[in-house]
Amino acid sequence: MSYTGPGFDPPRPRRSRLRSPLTVAVAALVPGALLGWVVYEAVGGSGDGGDGRTTVSSSAAGTPTEATSSAAPSPSDDPKPGPSPTTPTPTEPASGPLKGKVVVIDPGHNPGNFEHTAEINRKVDIGTGSKECDTTGTATNDGYPEARFTLDVSRRLRALLEARGATVKLTQEDDRPYGPCIDERARIGNEADADAVVSVHADGSAAGNRGFHVILPAAVEQGAADTGPIVGPSRDLGERIAGNFVRVTGSAPSNYVGDGTGLVTRDDLGGLNLSTVPKVFIECGNMRDTKDAALLTSGAWRQKAAQGISEGIVSFLRG
Repeated sequence: MSYTGPGFDPPRPRRSRLRSPLTVAVAALVPGALLGWVVYEAVGGSGDGGDGRTTVSSSAAGTPTEATSSAAPSPSDDPKPGPSPTTPTPTEPASGPLKGKVVVIDPGHNPGNFEHTAEINRKVDIGTGSKECDTTGTATNDGYPEARFTLDVSRRLRALLEARGATVKLTQEDDRPYGPCIDERARIGNEADADAVVSVHADGSAAGNRGFHVILPAAVEQGAADTGPIVGPSRDLGERIAGNFVRVTGSAPSNYVGDGTGLVTRDDLGGLNLSTVPKVFIECGNMRDTKDAALLTSGAWRQKAAQGISEGIVSFLRG
């Protein structure tokens, strides 16, 4: 992937060194305008640049998972862009309607997982059985990885929530070699005594399968899992996120799971089974469908996705 700057006209023949007042005035304005353009580019420009290493896999149609396998990435697919303007975390939450509220955002997978297959394939207890610690996630057909998508949306989401006064914690921020494992992801939210937890994902279903869906915890009481106390509030959280996601992004609910509601209940996801605080997953779209992929790889759309999720969380927390 390459980046090109704005086009420039070829050099013109030099004119007389004597400058008119108008020329001097225009010259004085140019550095400011150029500085503005540079700042605009530095904070993301249109925001459409995808950042990522390639991890390629897909999950079976209609059976989205919290972890899917993939091949190792191609270094040529990693443009290594500058940091997102939404990345920095304030030292103190801002004043706002969510002050005193704690939100944990769980960016699905980890860009480094593909280098740690032995570690992420280790089985962990999820109450109803055992599953792999984590996996690499899926990717678009052009190689934009789910793990990069989830980080970008999560950082944007954090900025929006912090601006409303919430204390926000991410389970990972590409700041560890792999993981965390799905049981640790649940534990991070539990130990934070979070008022809401949202795990951000994108699906890897078959082409033609489109739309988003929010996954809710089923009532599970087995082993280390006891979701009884969180089933009701988690559904409330999920419904509010789904409604706001439709309104803000214009995306339709999934056409392949959820019967058009955009809501799916599952008992096989460790991140939900082991949670003791309200938690949902959101699959923002299907990376293996070209139309959905065009949205998921757009920075402008990812901002809308973050906004839709944020407004759902705000609605839930404010009752």
